[in-house]
Amino acid sequence: MTHMIQMTHANALRRAAIAAIAAITTLAGLAMSPSAHAQAFDAVRLYGAAPDKDGGNVGLALINGRKYSGSDERRTMLVPGLDYIWSNGWFAGTANGVGYNFSSQPFMSYGLRLTADFGRSESRSRFLKGMGNVDAAAEVGGFLNYSINRAFVLTSSLRYGAGVDRNGMLLDLGAVYSTEVAPRWRLGLGAATTYANASYQQSYFGVTSRQAITSGYAAYTPGAGLRDLRLNVSLAHGFSERVGVFAALSAGRLLGDAKSSPLTREASSMGLVAAVTYSF
Repeated sequence: MTHMIQMTHANALRRAAIAAIAAITTLAGLAMSPSAHAQAFDAVRLYGAAPDKDGGNVGLALINGRKYSGSDERRTMLVPGLDYIWSNGWFAGTANGVGYNFSSQPFMSYGLRLTADFGRSESRSRFLKGMGNVDAAAEVGGFLNYSINRAFVLTSSLRYGAGVDRNGMLLDLGAVYSTEVAPRWRLGLGAATTYANASYQQSYFGVTSRQAITSGYAAYTPGAGLRDLRLNVSLAHGFSERVGVFAALSAGRLLGDAKSSPLTREASSMGLVAAVTYSF
């Protein structure tokens, strides 16, 4: 009986730790994103959830990252998070958006979801003066995740609706690895890249002829291509089955036409995250 209780607690701790790694991966993406929200919703992170019961997590993270994609200025934010997963396939929250997982297999998840592009405010940086705002917009899309084993997960996501004309499309591809390195300690490693269509690139890295007049930048029309490459490492500690603290270090680099944009003052970026989460 004692052994069974210990196994139950160990499994609960593992689920909580993996769910926390998923949350910290999202937060790490926010930190390394030069615009703090550019990597939000880049994957649906359902791994670690108990398949036969409802559950969620709430957290608070201190994030230090860039002001916008390509910025050389930094800002620090305190960001709350809340996500919930139902056993019937539905999920909702700040990390995953709102959607439905059609798969009943533990090694695979796929479905549809609604997310958001948070836009970009001209007032965020003096280097955006004259560029105007990119308003927030709803995105529709789908996702597919595949677990190679208990520690290694491949992720993919397609999102449409971002940018000035609401025709921006993003294809996100990533991989996450997590492993226990000591009792109640878990190491997470992540890598991801994003392909953006020309409409998205124009909204966030392009300069129209009108913007060239108001901003002083040369007119620039980027094409579709890989927007960036992102890497992160995180360490999670579970104080109990429900409470954990986490830290993450992230690195990102803009690629192709995004890197060559007149708005890009620094193509490489680093980010830091410190967070606490509670699973329920």
